[in-house]
Amino acid sequence: MASDRQILDTGESAIDLSVAKIADEFRAGFEKVALIDRPAAALFGSARVHEDSKPYRDARAVARRFGEADWAVVTGGGPGVMEAANRGCKEGGGLSVGFNIKLPHEQHENPYLDIWHEFDHFYARKVCFVRPSEGFVIFPGGFGTLDELFEALTLIQTGKILHFPVVLFDTAYWLEMIDWIRSRPLTEGMVSLDDVELLHITDDADAAVDYVLECYERRCADNPAAPHKADAE
Repeated sequence: MASDRQILDTGESAIDLSVAKIADEFRAGFEKVALIDRPAAALFGSARVHEDSKPYRDARAVARRFGEADWAVVTGGGPGVMEAANRGCKEGGGLSVGFNIKLPHEQHENPYLDIWHEFDHFYARKVCFVRPSEGFVIFPGGFGTLDELFEALTLIQTGKILHFPVVLFDTAYWLEMIDWIRSRPLTEGMVSLDDVELLHITDDADAAVDYVLECYERRCADNPAAPHKADAE
């Protein structure tokens, strides 16, 4: 089996084996995505927070609201914010989805999943986050959370995905990052004001969910003939 390390670091994996393994992984992931029968939001945040932490409580509340709206919630399927989001979604009556990945530390599936799949490769997993989702809600987190955030922004900026809301939850956590983006990349012409305004920041669960739902409804109204993601599989 060709691992990420073999493919990306050591170069020990044969080309045909690497390509076949990645293709199989995409197929298996897309087959799981096809089981999502309703609009979905992807929620991201730290795997290292505990049940009594603010990010856990916030993610659980936001996901519960998505569940009550009969949406699916897609996470990385692990502990921390991911567990909180899957848990809240099930409490709200929604469809709880987890796309996990094999890691040596801290990652194991949580017990609140209706649909679950474990990936070997980050890139196949990331595509399967975006494919069914109508928007992202990002909670406080580390490198993995930031990776998902800037991946989404890059896809929107380059027109690879359209009408895709990105919500940053917890103003105090994210504000200094936004201030830096405005003071350096924006001021120096490396991003545009439109790029910065792709980010919607809030501390309110209802506001976060309503923003994603409104963007989805507007997309449907603007393109009534276009297939919805949940219907296009």
